[in-house]
Amino acid sequence: MPPVISVIGKSDSGKTTVIEKLIPVLKKRGYRIGIIKHASHGFEADQRGKDSWRHKQAGADTVMVASPGRIGMIKDIACESIDCLMEYFQDMDLVITEGFKKENKPKIEVFRSGIHNEPLCLNDNNLIAFVIKFFSSMVYAERRLYSEIKCNPIVAWF
Repeated sequence: MPPVISVIGKSDSGKTTVIEKLIPVLKKRGYRIGIIKHASHGFEADQRGKDSWRHKQAGADTVMVASPGRIGMIKDIACESIDCLMEYFQDMDLVITEGFKKENKPKIEVFRSGIHNEPLCLNDNNLIAFVIKFFSSMVYAERRLYSEIKCNPIVAWF
């Protein structure tokens, strides 16, 4: 099973931006990257009226759309924990999750100064790094503060 690292933080902290910056750096190192995005309020990936949407609305438990070089799947499952979802990522070298702050996985917390009062996981033993966002610059901290970065210090951890 590939290792998992969770990028966590409060809403609008910059989690997606951090992941977007990490992916190309890790890809250049040859890693196959999987992403699991936690959507605590649900989501709709399909489009109303499309055939696959109609199949799901009719009661199909799993619907897959396949095209040359790409698939998309909507599947009913009873569990949303990272461990339950890992069967879909066996061919990856690393899985990065966005969210899942309550899971027992290594975490990078993204904290946006000026918007949030305090970090979520200061006392979490799984916290391995902070990315602190001050206005438009990001600073990386591995339980101590570094200068502004472009993800390379975080990537060195992998």
